Amino acid sequence: MEENKEKTVKKRQECNPAYQWHIQDLYASDEAWEKDYESLMSEIHSLAAYEGRLKEGSEVFVEYMRKKEALMKKFEAIYVYANQRYHEDTGNSFYQGLAGKAQTLSIQLDSAVVFEEPELLAIGKKTIDSWFTQNMDMQLYKRYFYELFRQQKHVLSKEEEAILADVSDMSADVSNIFSMFNNADIRFPSIEGKEGEKIPVSHGRYTLLLESRDVNIRKSAFESVYSQYGQYRNTLAALYAANLKNTAFFAKKRHYNSSLEMALEGGEIPTSVYTNLIDTVHEHMDLMHRYVSLRKKALKAEELHMYDLYVPMVDEFEMKVPFSKAKEIVKKGLAPLGKEYGKVLSDGMESGWIDVYENEGKRSGAYSWGAYGTHPYVLLNYQGTLNDVFTLAHEMGHALHSWYSDETQPYIYAGYRIFVAEVASTCNEALLIHHLLKKAKDPKNKAYLINYFLEQFRTTLYRQTMFAHFEQEMHQKVEQGETLTADVLCDAYYALNQKYYGEAMVSDDLIRYEWARIPHFYTPFYVYQYATGFSAAIAISSKILAKEEGIVEKYKAFLSGGCSMDPIDLLKLCGVDMEKKEPVEEALKVFEQYLTELEKLV
Repeated sequence: MEENKEKTVKKRQECNPAYQWHIQDLYASDEAWEKDYESLMSEIHSLAAYEGRLKEGSEVFVEYMRKKEALMKKFEAIYVYANQRYHEDTGNSFYQGLAGKAQTLSIQLDSAVVFEEPELLAIGKKTIDSWFTQNMDMQLYKRYFYELFRQQKHVLSKEEEAILADVSDMSADVSNIFSMFNNADIRFPSIEGKEGEKIPVSHGRYTLLLESRDVNIRKSAFESVYSQYGQYRNTLAALYAANLKNTAFFAKKRHYNSSLEMALEGGEIPTSVYTNLIDTVHEHMDLMHRYVSLRKKALKAEELHMYDLYVPMVDEFEMKVPFSKAKEIVKKGLAPLGKEYGKVLSDGMESGWIDVYENEGKRSGAYSWGAYGTHPYVLLNYQGTLNDVFTLAHEMGHALHSWYSDETQPYIYAGYRIFVAEVASTCNEALLIHHLLKKAKDPKNKAYLINYFLEQFRTTLYRQTMFAHFEQEMHQKVEQGETLTADVLCDAYYALNQKYYGEAMVSDDLIRYEWARIPHFYTPFYVYQYATGFSAAIAISSKILAKEEGIVEKYKAFLSGGCSMDPIDLLKLCGVDMEKKEPVEEALKVFEQYLTELEKLV
C-alpha cells in the first residue's frame, strides 16, 4: 500500500518498511552495534592516558585530537543508533537498554577528556602559538584555540574554578526545583465540557483547550492554569529571584559587565543583537496591535481576551495531503533554492532519511538528527494535515543544514550553533507558504494559510521578544540590588503584556502570573534566539524570492559553515547583519504585507 490510510495505530513490525528510515545505514545489525560499543569501551582509557602529556608539544596534541575525533565519530554512531531505535518504539525494553548503555558511554567519554581544556589553558597561548609554526597539522585547530582562549579572561585560578564548580552544582538546584514543581507537583483543576463532562487540564492539553471554538472552555482552561500559578506566586517569585541572583553572582565573579553579556559571549553574540531586537519590535508595535484588532474582528468578539489568542481566526480549510503529494509540494515550494539543493532534498525524501508514520510506542513530535559520516535522520508522525506538510519542510531544512555542514566541514567544526539552528527550517517554511499562496484559488484556503503564517510571527517574533524584554528588565533589577517580590514580577509582566498586545486586547488580571510558568526563564537569555533566528530566516527567504543575485550560493555557503565561523559572520554571508536592525525590520515588513492581505480577506 502506498499510504498509511489505516486509522488504528499499528505495531512497528506491522508497518510498511518503505515508510521507515534506513537505520541500517548506521549499523547493519544490533550485533554490529554491540561490537562497536565493546570496542569503544575498551578504547576510552587511551584518551585518559594523555592527561598531563599535552605539554609535551604539538605532535602529542595532534595525536590526541585525532584519536579523540576517531572515537567521538564512533560514539556518535553508537549513540544515534541506540536512541533512534528506542524512539521507534519507546516500549521496547531491548532498545531502552541500548540507549541506557550509550548514555553511560557518554558520561565515561566526558570524564576521560575533562583534563583537555584546563591543561591547554595552563600551557598558555604563547607556547601554543609557537606550535603553529612548528607543525603544519596544527592549522586545522586554529579556530579551536581561538575559541579556547577567547574567553580566557573569564577563567579564574584553579582554586577559584574549583569553588565555582561546587557552587554551580548547588545553584543548578534552583532550576531542578522549578522543573520538579512544574512537571511533577502542580495540578490544575478539571473544567466542565459542553455536556457537563469533566475535562482534565494539563500542560500538554492546555494549548489544545485554548484552540477550542467554545469560549467557555477556553476561559475555564485559562483560569484553571493561572489561578494555580497565582496561588504559588510568592514561592515561585523567590525561586526565580534566586536563579537571577545565581546568574548575577557568576557574571560578577567571571568579570562580565552583566548577566546578559555572560550569556551571549559563549556564542560570540554582541549584546547589541539583543537590544536591537527589542528596540526594533517596539518601533513596529503598531503591526501587532493591528493583528490583535483583526483577530477581534474575525472572531466577532465584543471583547478579546488573553484566552482568545490561540483559537483559529479562520475555519480550517480541509486539506488532506497524502505523503507522496506532500513531498511534491515541498519540492516545488523549495525550488527557488536551486537544482543542487532540490536534488539533495529529493534524494533525502526518497532514500530512507525519514520515518514517516506513527506506530505504537513511537516518540511523539518531529525532529532531525544524525551522526557525522552518515546522512541525517528525520522523525515524523505524519497525519496528512497541512501542518504536517510544513513540518516536513521544516525538518528537512534542519536535515539539509546538517548535510551541507557535514559534507563541507571537518568533524571538529561541523556542528552549528543554536543561534542559527532555526534559520534553515524557518526559511523553508517561508518559501513554502509563498508557493502555496501563489497557487491558492479559494479565498478560504488563502486566509487559512496567511493566518497560519501570521501566527508564527506573533508567537515567535513578538511573544519571544516580550519574554526577552521581561528577562532583561528583571536581570537589571537584580544587578542594581533590587528585591524581586511577587508583586514586582507580576506588575512588570502585566505592563509588558499590555504594551505588546495593545488596547484591543483585554489584559486579563490572571495573565500577570504567566512569567511563573515559562521554563526557559531558568536558562537566562535563551528565548531571544527564537526571534532572531526567525527574523534572519525571513530576511533570507525574502532575498531568495526576490532572486537577489548570488543569494542561493551565499545561502548554501551559510548552510555549509557549521561552526567554522561565528554565527553573526555566517549570516553576513547572506547579507544579513544581526548586529543591525535591518533583518528584524525586513521580517516585520513581510508580516505587514501578509497582515494587509488577510485584512482584505477576513
